[in-house]
Amino acid sequence: MSIRVVAIDDHSVFREGLRLVLDQYEDIELVGEAGNGREGIEVVAREKPDVVIMDVNMPGLNGIEASRKLLSADSDVKILILSAYSNRRFVTELFRAGVRGYILKESAGEEVIRAIIAVAGGDSYICPKIANVIIKDYAEGGGIDLGKTAIDSLTIKERELLQLLAEGISTKEVAVLLSVSIKTVDARRRSIMTKLGISSMAKLTKFAIREGITSLEF
Repeated sequence: MSIRVVAIDDHSVFREGLRLVLDQYEDIELVGEAGNGREGIEVVAREKPDVVIMDVNMPGLNGIEASRKLLSADSDVKILILSAYSNRRFVTELFRAGVRGYILKESAGEEVIRAIIAVAGGDSYICPKIANVIIKDYAEGGGIDLGKTAIDSLTIKERELLQLLAEGISTKEVAVLLSVSIKTVDARRRSIMTKLGISSMAKLTKFAIREGITSLEF
C-alpha cells in the first residue's frame, strides 16, 4: 500500500519538481496539492493523506498557522516541513505546533523520500542543518523552548488575521475569507494592536514581517 502525500507550497514549480521526485517511487503517491495553507487544509480534509508536506512562508495562511490548525483538528496528522528557511524561530514554532519532521529544500531529493517514509511510519526526521539549529539552542542553554514572545500573546484567529492584514487584504475581503462580520474583523484588529502596543498598520506590517508571519516576497 502506497504512502499518500499532500504537498502545500506556494511555488508551483517546486510542487512540480516534488511530483517528479515522488513519481520515481511506486510506494509514494502525491494525491493532492495546494498553493497556500488555507487551501491546503481543505485538500488535507478531502484526501486524508498519510503525510502532509508543508512549506513555511506562504501567502494567506503560513505554514506555522496551517500546521496548528491541522493538528488542532486532528493531532494524528503527520506533517513534514520542507522549507528554504532554517531560522530558529520557524523551527521552534513548528515543533511546538507538533510537526513530525523538518528538512530544507536544498536537501530535497533522496532525503525527502527518507523523511516521508520515516514520518509515515510514526518516526521523526530532521535534516542535519536543522539538527544543528536545535543542538546550538540547547548548547546555549535555551532548549527548544524560546519562551514567550509578543506573538504568543495573540490567539490563533488573531495571528491568522494579522497575516491577512499585513499582506494588504481589505477588511471586507478578510471578513469573507474568515466567514466573519466586518465588525468582528475590526474588533480583532484593535485587540491585536492593543496586545502588541502598536498604533499603525505600517508598524503592524513591519512586526508581521519581522516575526515571520508574512514575507516581502508576496
